[in-house]
Amino acid sequence: MIDKLRNEINRVFVGKADVTDNILVCLLAGGHVLLEDMPGVGKTTLARVLAGATGLKFGRIQFTPDTLPSDVVGSTVYNMKTGTFDYREGTVMNQILLADEINRTSPKTQASLLEAMAEGQVTVDGVVRPLPEPFMVIATENPARFLGTYPLPEAQLDRFMMRLSIGYPDSETEVLMARQFLDGTDPASVKTVLRPTALPAMKKDVAKLHVSDNVLSYLQDIIDQTRHDARLESGASPRALLSLLRAAQAKAYLNGRDYVGPDEIKAVAVNVLHHRVSLTADARMAGDSEDAVLTDIIRKIKVPRE
Repeated sequence: MIDKLRNEINRVFVGKADVTDNILVCLLAGGHVLLEDMPGVGKTTLARVLAGATGLKFGRIQFTPDTLPSDVVGSTVYNMKTGTFDYREGTVMNQILLADEINRTSPKTQASLLEAMAEGQVTVDGVVRPLPEPFMVIATENPARFLGTYPLPEAQLDRFMMRLSIGYPDSETEVLMARQFLDGTDPASVKTVLRPTALPAMKKDVAKLHVSDNVLSYLQDIIDQTRHDARLESGASPRALLSLLRAAQAKAYLNGRDYVGPDEIKAVAVNVLHHRVSLTADARMAGDSEDAVLTDIIRKIKVPRE
């Protein structure tokens, strides 16, 4: 089933198998994804293809400076016929929500997603409304140097399981994309390959994957070292530890294993942690990056036996 899902996504979203695997990790782990990249590299296409291949209900909201929180979570409207206030759903009431260019809207509107991403619910006029299951936010953002962008606060970034970058395709892949464009291939042509009950069952299997005490200690050593490394101003939070644990379980599931080993943790650690730590001013001046520091930390931590 995983192979069918991978193949169908990669049939339309070509040349980025590693990105496909990472977004499947987040889907199976119940996490959210932040795609940060240049415009036009396929961020929206990836979200649409994922929704189509899994058969999940898809919604998209384009964030602009005048987007309101009610556009996201919904609002109550007075019904003159019944004399009551009726709830009008916001875009958040979908299973896969594409929050396009999330850093172009105001912090207040950005914050309207916090409850949905953390707790799977929204509160509108004092009434708590559960979101459909499964629920996943795929947010895209432009690089911070672009005009008209608002930086995402740390609390918002911490809600995303992974921050990914698609990047430019290689020349061979770009020619293939051009050929598909001429042939009329588009994200709407993707086939649904999962039964409605398949994904919830797969997520339960992921949560049951065995993690030994040695591997748990290894994972915690990585998190702890981010809090004590002199190059990092702030380290990873307990939520980051739990996200890394669940992502490693999903990675092991994708690899066809029934337990988590150090290799799965190393495979997902940088993408899970790099938006949750911050460099000191001296480290930035020295030319360090979050990815480089995290890679160095992981390399130095003693790897346990599986």
